[in-house]
Amino acid sequence: MALDKPYKDVPGTIIFDAEQSRKGYWLNQFCMSLMKAENRERFKADERAYLDEWAMTEEQKQAVLARDLNWCMRTGGNIYFLAKIGATDGKSFQQMAGSMTGMTEEEYRNMMLGGGRSAEGNRYLGEDGDAQPQHQPQGKGHEPQQAAPGKKG
Repeated sequence: MALDKPYKDVPGTIIFDAEQSRKGYWLNQFCMSLMKAENRERFKADERAYLDEWAMTEEQKQAVLARDLNWCMRTGGNIYFLAKIGATDGKSFQQMAGSMTGMTEEEYRNMMLGGGRSAEGNRYLGEDGDAQPQHQPQGKGHEPQQAAPGKKG
């Protein structure tokens, strides 16, 4: 019997529940491997070969190669783990989060310093707030950018 998941109606949010955890297990394990300098070096030397060592889906590998963190999250990635990809690329968390929201690093930082997104219009799907899918780069109709074979970030 499927669980009722009313939280799936929160705009701009992918809840990392048990289902997402199972879906992203190997993607998140790959990300954790980047905690070690030697693994970061191996990944940067040949990203595709390193990814192929992990039991990730092809879609997960393409999402990593494209550095599309929203796509990674849809395939089970957790932002805590995905942050290791950005760190490997020399990016701050603000730069990464900004890229996920369609904002610059400065715009994202200023929004967070101002208290984050307003709840007005963003409590459930169908309202017209700024976190609604139609206002986001990862929104409805967004096709994930496909990475070219062998592309390096």
